[in-house]
Formats: sequence, structure tokens, C-alpha cells
Amino acid sequence: MDQIKIENLEIFANHGVYPEENRLGQKFLVSCILYVDTRKAGKTDDLEASVNYGTISHLIKEKMEEKNYRLIEAVAEQLAEEILLFDEKIRKVMVEVKKPWAPVGLPLETVSVKIERCWNEAFIALGSNMGDKKKYIENAVEELKNEKLCRVLKVSKLIGTEPYGVTDQDEFLNGALKMETLLTPHELLELLHRIEQEAGRKRIRRWGPRTLDLDIIFYGDQIIEEDDLCIPHIDMQNREFVLGPMCEIAPHKRHPVLKETMTEMLVKLKGNN
Repeated sequence: MDQIKIENLEIFANHGVYPEENRLGQKFLVSCILYVDTRKAGKTDDLEASVNYGTISHLIKEKMEEKNYRLIEAVAEQLAEEILLFDEKIRKVMVEVKKPWAPVGLPLETVSVKIERCWNEAFIALGSNMGDKKKYIENAVEELKNEKLCRVLKVSKLIGTEPYGVTDQDEFLNGALKMETLLTPHELLELLHRIEQEAGRKRIRRWGPRTLDLDIIFYGDQIIEEDDLCIPHIDMQNREFVLGPMCEIAPHKRHPVLKETMTEMLVKLKGNN
């Protein structure tokens, strides 16, 4: 994407491990790159179509002075988050925090931390087969909408489906949603587990009855294979209750491993049944 750069913004703030750093303060240099589509601004010469780098500079100053941190890693993380939340046009940001004259007992020019953060697309499968199924799912969607670091973009309609794996239980209500998030995959998983627990989810039997089931189907095009997290979701290509809602909200989304779209996968699954 296009870039708007702010380089070596000088800010006096009180960050550091040592007490005197927090008490006396020191100069910091902050640089950032805002990744923005500037095409419309360039064609119209309209400030509203771009991001005001002056406003971002003052935002950085405000956040640097608002709270004291021991680590410049924490400073950089908070600045990146605040910038990405400030304007939806900013899709990605690079933040570098430089600390001149860092107290290491040796001559140096600066010590710095540089990070990149961005909005990540994710798809979540929704399910319930206990109690007020619709209410459980609707409450979960609302919790995700209210989460500061998440933006819910699309939600499919809910469909009734037969249970999968263990069939001696009530039918499910299933759906899917598309979202953007600043959370990492594991942080997103923790959030989903917390929402499930608040809905009374008990993990007693695999594929058993549940008040609420929230699964990460995709996180961008990442492929993660770990004991506690597998993305894309395992066996989704054989689950019509996942593919059906996914086809409604993202029919052309392509599986990063199987290289097939949601529509192609659903057609193949129905053809095999």
C-alpha cells in the first residue's frame, strides 16, 4: 500500500526501567509508517480522503506522555494499537521508538524497537445446540462487536443442521462471521474461549452438546498446526454447516492449503454425498 511517513518525532517522556528515568524523563524519537490507500486523496486533493499526519503526530505525543512504561517495547506496542484504532483508513503501521543515550554504561547513539502491526482478516464459525441457541450465538456476536480490537464485518444467517460426529444430540444452529482483528491467532482463540465459558460452555465430550461453539476457520492465509490451534480449521471441507454460511459471506475465499474456494468446496462436498 501507499505510505505516509513520520520520521524522528521528538518527544520528552518518562519511560524506563530505572527510577530516575521515570522521575526525570528524557528525549525519545518516534518514527512511523502509515500504510494507507492515498489514491483518492491524490486525485481529489481532499484531506478527508487521507490521514492527517499532524493529527497522528499529536496523538503519538499524547500517548507517550499519558502513561509511563518500563520498556520501549510496551511504548511501541501501545502506539501501534492507538494509531490503528484511530482511523480505519490505516490498514497497517510500522512504529519505531528510539531511546538516545540509553543507560547501558557504554557510548551509543540510540537503542530502538521497531514493530509492524496490521488489521488481520479472520473467519469464525458459530454454533449452538443447547438452550436458547439463537440467543447464545447473537450474544457472542455482540461481544465480538464490542471488543476494542475486533471489527465484525459480516454475519451469515443461521441455519439448522444435524449434529456432526456424535449424532445422539439435538440439532445445531450454525453460522459464520467475517471480522478484522488486531489480536494474534492465539489471543483471538483465548477471547473465543472466554466468550464460550461465559455462555456456560463445558468441554465434557468431544463433538458433544454445547451452549456455544466458536471456531477460527481462517486467519488471513496463515497455516498454523499446533497442539492447541490448527488454522485453517481441520476437516472444514467435509462440513456443510461450515461451508454453507461461509459461501454466504465469502464465496470466493480460497483455502490456503486446498487451493479451492468456499463455493468449489461446497459443490464438491454436495456432489460426493
